[in-house]
Amino acid sequence: MNVVYILLPVALLIAVGYLVLFIISVRKGQYDDTTTPAVRMLFDDEAEKQDDDEEQ
Repeated sequence: MNVVYILLPVALLIAVGYLVLFIISVRKGQYDDTTTPAVRMLFDDEAEKQDDDEEQ
């Protein structure tokens, strides 16, 4: 039972730490655009193909 008195505050400190880090990352704009980075490589390929077609 004595372990609970140690683990509970440690778990709460870790949870608060992650909450603070999450709030900081949201304020810095890390989660502003979640769609474009996932498909960015697809757009790059299309742009290169269009450039190659125009040169020929």
